Amino acid sequence: MAHDTILVRISGQDGPGITAGLLDLLSLGGAQVYDMEQVVVRDRLTLDLLVGISAEHQTLKDLLFFGRQRGINVEFEVVEEQPTPSPGPRYAVTLLAPDLSADALAGATAAIAGAGGNIDRILRLSDYPVMSYEFIVSGADFDRLREELLSASQAFRLDIAVQPEGLQRRAKRLVVLDVDSTLIENEVIDLLAQEAGQVEAVAAVTQRAMQGELDFADALRARVAALRGLDSLALERVAQQISLTPGARTFIRTLKRLGYEIALVSGGFEFFVRALGEDLDIDHTYANRLEIVNGVLTGKIEGPIIDRAGKAALLRRVAAERGIPVEQTVAVGDGANDLDMLAAAGLGIAFNAKPAVREAADTAVSVPYLDAILFLLGIRREDVEQADAADPTFDREPRRGPGIG
Repeated sequence: MAHDTILVRISGQDGPGITAGLLDLLSLGGAQVYDMEQVVVRDRLTLDLLVGISAEHQTLKDLLFFGRQRGINVEFEVVEEQPTPSPGPRYAVTLLAPDLSADALAGATAAIAGAGGNIDRILRLSDYPVMSYEFIVSGADFDRLREELLSASQAFRLDIAVQPEGLQRRAKRLVVLDVDSTLIENEVIDLLAQEAGQVEAVAAVTQRAMQGELDFADALRARVAALRGLDSLALERVAQQISLTPGARTFIRTLKRLGYEIALVSGGFEFFVRALGEDLDIDHTYANRLEIVNGVLTGKIEGPIIDRAGKAALLRRVAAERGIPVEQTVAVGDGANDLDMLAAAGLGIAFNAKPAVREAADTAVSVPYLDAILFLLGIRREDVEQADAADPTFDREPRRGPGIG
């Protein structure tokens, strides 16, 4: 008997056994199943099956009867039999914002269409601490897609990341984080300047560095020199003032559960970075060391300074030591000192960064929640919360607001 290629579309209230019952009927009728896709939104089912079967076969009547029994809609469409097309390159487009309005979603999807892209799949990743969706897109030129989506990002004030979809995206194994204004909300040098009574002096050096008069190493030496004579006990007082970026613990905890290696690579100071590493169970920590003699800061740094090039070199070194290809690394940072590290990583993410850093990075996150980066990695908030709920060692904090935890 000749077979027609038929698209069977089912929709209605979801319930146990619907998919199993439909496939059982198809099996009894000798149908060939070429493809199928199912999605459930708020307990409403949509299921498409592409099958090979005679349009006059009793099985189609059986499917209609099954639908009436279960209170679901069953529709048929005879389609042309075609070989499975080569999918070509596909891209994961992640949309992220405090609130994704219909206007913003329309703008982003119009940008995808404008680049010649077709949306193959849409998945909501989170509704907390931000709204985020993942679109799998085919048929578009990568550069044009990024250009169109960049315009949409600026027009609708949302973060949009574009990444090639494939094994490399799902094989990330090492995340390297900047510390000041990334993992933590503070700039530690400013807190130390307050302790030393040198706020204006340190601010003046920072201003000269921002104007391009000093490179990072020279600026760091000048700022540390202003701390000369500060009692080392001040380091303990400053440590008590440091606050993690909202979502930092959730971010680190989730990555650790997934088996990621995590490194902190900072142009700041070892005393604080090491303590943060111990608190968060970080695998590797690197930072500059303040010279202390007889309990007093000398105003100098011991050893080589970790600067822009040094951060990138440490990313490569940790990856090599752990046998991780650089393509499987992620770097996160906010300042010019992070640019080389972001460029070296397989995925460089500018986190609440200055415009020049945002433009240079692979993608950017402008919401103040570090755990939002999980969504760029394709991790769903629902899965994070289920893992927390199943972990007897996890002491859940009250859900007081976005990014807590």
